[in-house]
Amino acid sequence: MKSLTLLRHAKSGWDDAVSRDFDRPLNPRGRRAARTVAREMKAQGLAFDLVLASPARRVIETLEEVAAGYGPLAPEYDERLYLASTATLIEIVRATRDEVGRLLLVGHNPGLEELALCLSRRDEAGLRGEVEVKYPTGTMAEIGLPVERWAEIREGIGRIDRFIRPRDLDPELGPDSE
Repeated sequence: MKSLTLLRHAKSGWDDAVSRDFDRPLNPRGRRAARTVAREMKAQGLAFDLVLASPARRVIETLEEVAAGYGPLAPEYDERLYLASTATLIEIVRATRDEVGRLLLVGHNPGLEELALCLSRRDEAGLRGEVEVKYPTGTMAEIGLPVERWAEIREGIGRIDRFIRPRDLDPELGPDSE
């Protein structure tokens, strides 16, 4: 059994004068949301054998805030993860070393949301339905995959075991607080 966790970067700022989308930083609410989700990840005992992340500034800053609430993660940055399509994400996951049992990908939408929906099937808890509604910034989804090798993943094979949104942990981090 493999575990794939997808963490979308926290809310970034549009007010900063940056010339490239790649360089957008987190805003204060995003920093708070990342720390909040990180504390919940730690409280739930989540652990990862490998962390792969987009090198975009907002992802790097998300991981810095996660470290403040969860602990250090030692990410490997991969440029392919920047605004990656679902097909690219699947390639990256399938190429993961088989000794890795718990993989964390940190990146962007729509790729992460589409990957979660692609790999999962309907579930009794309704977590897939929650992902279908919206995969907000700072949100984490954990997908259980009944495979021995990452190369075996395919559409609909997994189950969303956790879906943690910042607003579920702190209502002030929800959309109505903006």
